[in-house]
Order: sequence, then C-alpha cells, then structure tokens
Amino acid sequence: MRTVSIIGLGLIGGSLGLALKRSGGWQVVGYARRPETARLALSRGAVDRMEAISQAVARADVVIIATPVMATGEVFSLIAGHLRPGCVVSDVASTKSQVMKWAQELLPAQVSFVGGHPMAGKETSGLEAAEADLFRDCPYCLVPASSASAEAVTIMKDLVLSIGARPVPIEAETHDFLVAGISHLPLVLSTALVGATTQSSSWSQMSALAASGYRDVSRLASTHPRMSRDICLSNQGPILEWLDRFIAELEKFRQLIGGGSDQLEKAFEQANLARQEWLGKKGQKDKSC
Repeated sequence: MRTVSIIGLGLIGGSLGLALKRSGGWQVVGYARRPETARLALSRGAVDRMEAISQAVARADVVIIATPVMATGEVFSLIAGHLRPGCVVSDVASTKSQVMKWAQELLPAQVSFVGGHPMAGKETSGLEAAEADLFRDCPYCLVPASSASAEAVTIMKDLVLSIGARPVPIEAETHDFLVAGISHLPLVLSTALVGATTQSSSWSQMSALAASGYRDVSRLASTHPRMSRDICLSNQGPILEWLDRFIAELEKFRQLIGGGSDQLEKAFEQANLARQEWLGKKGQKDKSC
C-alpha cells in the first residue's frame, strides 16, 4: 500500500483524502495549519493520521500540494529538504505554468514532479464541503515535468483512476490557455455580474426578484476570494486574452440589440446549438464537472 501525503485539507485536499481512503489502496497522511481542520479531517475520515509538514512528506510515496496557487512555491521550499529520493510530488492548482517553474526551481532533482489539476469543484470551500465523489467522471489534467520518470507518471495516472477521475495528459501552456476560457473567464464574469448588480441603487428591489437564472450565473462569485485572486495573478496573459474576446462578443450583442437587428435571434440560436452539442458530447443534459 502506497502512502500519499496531502498538504492542505480544504475542499479539494479533503475530497482527495476521502476518495483515496474509499479506494482502499492508499494510506493517507495529512497536514493542515489549523488544529480545528486537523481534528475535522480525522473525524471525517479524510486521513489516517495528521503529522507536521516535515514528517508528513518524509516517508510519502506521493505528496500532493492542495493549497491556493500562490502558496504552492512556499510549500515547495518548506518540503524540499524532507522529500525522500524517488518521491512523486504533485499539486491541484488551477494554473500550471507558474507552478511548473516553481517546481523546477525549488524541488530537488531526486524527486519527480507531475503537475495536476482536477476539473472539479464547488463554489463552496473548506473541508466541510469535501466529498468523496467530487472527482467522479471528471477530467484530471496531468502535466509531467520534463525530468519526471515514466514510473511517476504511471503512479499519478493510477491515483487519478482510483478516485474515479479521467487522467488527461496536457502541456502547461495549453492547459492555462484552455482553462482560462472555460473556468477562469466564467469566474471573472460571474463576479463582475454580481458587482454590477449589487452596486446598483435598484439592488434592493432586484434582489427580491432574482431567481434561478441570476443564482446560476452568479454562482462562481461565491468562490473563495483568495483562490480567485491567485488564479488571476498566476494566469494573467491567457485570462486577459479571453476577456478581450468576450468584450468583443459583448460589443457584437450591444450592436445587435441597439440596432434592433434581425440577426439577434440567429446569434442566440448559434449559442444555443453550440451548448447543446457540447452537452451531447458529454452525455448529459445540464451538468458538468
């Protein structure tokens, strides 16, 4: 039985622990800064035991960093001198290029780094929201460092499969561009919608009328603020590119609406068909990872 150490036990780290424990093939060791989080992880069965960070990684076969993106480099520095040779190190950050640079600069040559990003989550954060089924049938991006061993990549693929997810090998730059469009852009748009509406003098009246449409589109604005900040600061270029594309699309709709164009219905129809095609390919009606 392999040992995996999870550094950070929020929504993703806690869910990983629960999923790995349920799979039965892993001994799970955890580290959390706050004692109350450590107690909750033990009581929920997300880990077999909690240890100090140096001890947690010293005997681990796999170490997974499940902290906010901008804290990842700091954790690499903290654990670098305690990792055993041959250990596999991974992460769950939503951006990969910056993390890969930190891994190359800070981790010892005797370990293999395989970056990771499970395409799963909720707008709620914290260990309280963790669940073993969070990764079920979802893509899990794997970004091996050039120095990572073939065995390390296989170990991470096996780990991903054991939690019910689908391993997706991908390059860091490609990952960051694609995810900026399908994940980071929606986060910014959802937040901007909440800002535009709640700062209106009419919000008290609007809020009484807001229902499922507003709730669904504004959902991502409930993401933990630090996590949202870290995503944007660690993937600025791709996010700005997608924002420019979206602004151009908004301008197109502004002109169609303002001009009363007969092409307006066509624009809505194209988007409707494109979304239905996407849902059909995923084999679902209206649910995504």
